[in-house]
Amino acid sequence: MSIIVVVKKAGKAVIASDTLYRFGNLEVSPTYINQSNKIHQCGDSFVGVVGVSAHDGVLQHLIANHKDKLSFSTKTDIFDTYLQIHPLLKEKYFINTTEGDNDEYESSQIDALIANPNGIFGMYSWREVYEFEKFWALGSGRDFALGALFTNYDSLDNPEEIADIAIKAACEFDDGCGLPIIIHSTSLSNKTPKKVNKKR
Repeated sequence: MSIIVVVKKAGKAVIASDTLYRFGNLEVSPTYINQSNKIHQCGDSFVGVVGVSAHDGVLQHLIANHKDKLSFSTKTDIFDTYLQIHPLLKEKYFINTTEGDNDEYESSQIDALIANPNGIFGMYSWREVYEFEKFWALGSGRDFALGALFTNYDSLDNPEEIADIAIKAACEFDDGCGLPIIIHSTSLSNKTPKKVNKKR
């Protein structure tokens, strides 16, 4: 369940999420949960997680107690972080590392999107890490959010507004997502390397 989006535009990296939690068939809004937030800050990075609600507690505990093992600044840092925390996830947090009978790798079971001064990133359960150029979405409302992101990215200048519309679209049409919205933004670093296409 859930919806999280990241947008990079106009010198900013933005991450936004819904705030609805589900426990089986039970929907729980922020009215009933203190600090209903799927986005967690670690240093200058904002990390939004989807999936089972236990992931929020795990990520909060990791940030509070194992911050020395966590860096979400770059694609390489995120991958290294995943390698560092995978043994902890198994031994301390008791994750089930099996997703399917024929999986070639153990799963870390956590999918997340990240926004920080270096850009926007995604990390997935088999420790795949991607850097996104414009935007991305994750969660049960992903398809609706991606459509809204694609439709509005080139026509709107404000990345917060683009993210807001995408979350609202997911909440309107996906029963696993619900308002209100939480948005965090950060200025992109001038040190962010720019890709140069060389002609030969």
